[in-house]
Amino acid sequence: MRAYGLERLKFGPGYLIPKPFDPRVLLWVAPAVAWAAVGSGVAGRVIDVEEYRAQLEARLGRAREVMRGLMTRAQQDPQRIVFPEGEDPRTIRAARILADEGIADPILLGDPDAIRRQADDVGVTLEELELANPVDAADGETFAQELWARRQRRGITLREARARVKDPMYHGLLMLRAERADALVAGAEMYYPDAIRPALEVIGAAPGRKHVSGIYMLVFPQQTFFFADCTVNIDPDAETLAEIASATAQFVGRLGIEPRVALLSFSNFGSVKHPAADKVRRAVALLHEHEPALQADGELQADAAVVDRILTRTYPFARLRSAANVLIFPNLDAANSAYKLLDRLGGAQAIGPILVGMARPVHLLQRGSEVNDIVNMAVIAAVDAQEHGRQHRSRP
Repeated sequence: MRAYGLERLKFGPGYLIPKPFDPRVLLWVAPAVAWAAVGSGVAGRVIDVEEYRAQLEARLGRAREVMRGLMTRAQQDPQRIVFPEGEDPRTIRAARILADEGIADPILLGDPDAIRRQADDVGVTLEELELANPVDAADGETFAQELWARRQRRGITLREARARVKDPMYHGLLMLRAERADALVAGAEMYYPDAIRPALEVIGAAPGRKHVSGIYMLVFPQQTFFFADCTVNIDPDAETLAEIASATAQFVGRLGIEPRVALLSFSNFGSVKHPAADKVRRAVALLHEHEPALQADGELQADAAVVDRILTRTYPFARLRSAANVLIFPNLDAANSAYKLLDRLGGAQAIGPILVGMARPVHLLQRGSEVNDIVNMAVIAAVDAQEHGRQHRSRP
């Protein structure tokens, strides 16, 4: 059994008693009880515990099933994930899950004494969790010099840089930049603009890219979609729209899913003449020029993009060979409203926002995220970091 088998479900100091709403209770306790029944001879047949756990997990919803596939990938090569909000009890509980499941090696930033107090309050042991205090870190001056070198022509002084590296967010990002961590997850207690600004200052966009964007994974009972840009670019021009599509498709590919990209509009392939539709049409042309092998097309109305029958029968010339699973919206209003309506009214489970286009894996949570949201984001960050590492190693 994993570290959270029956031996973890004990009373006493250092043991975590899962909350009643914790979905892991079903996944740990039921297989453990079944295995105990097999061992005692009470059970009528021998079971495969992992297969049984997978069946139970499927009952928790397709989003959990999708995440399990990503968790399995993350467990194959655990990555070092730094959490600037290390004193937050939700982050501590999420880090405990990640470590116990072998998904990642968490690094919690903050005052170690404060972290220990919070861990005691929520009944979580800190075994195998790395704690780091940005205030008295040995590499503080090195990080300050690095930050100053990057930002000295953007108004920051060395004194200000020395102050900023004591901030857990800046410190975590500089750890990531120095390859002392493989990914960063933050934002549970930050407004999104306050979280993304340091990320852009320290890490920045990936080489060859000018913009970053935020995507949501929308999981339905039978299929999964990716929506962009839901969080960053308010009214992107054609060039930015093409870059959003490219970065989103690249990220989806890193998850092991073939991206089929539709750039959405109120027009279908020139059916309406309007500057807004023209913008999307120009973005598609740029995408075709720079990434001819990518399955991508537009401008398309939403139903034509996602209903295979409409797409293939009405527009057989489209470069999409089947219905799209990546939807690029013409502006932030449309993307943000669409994902929230589907999450609240349409039966989808939304996972995100996932920041794409960054030079290193930085993933920012929604303010107020719960433990499960943090775990899911960390899983995505871990898989993203694995792929970043492979790409880095493959470069000459």
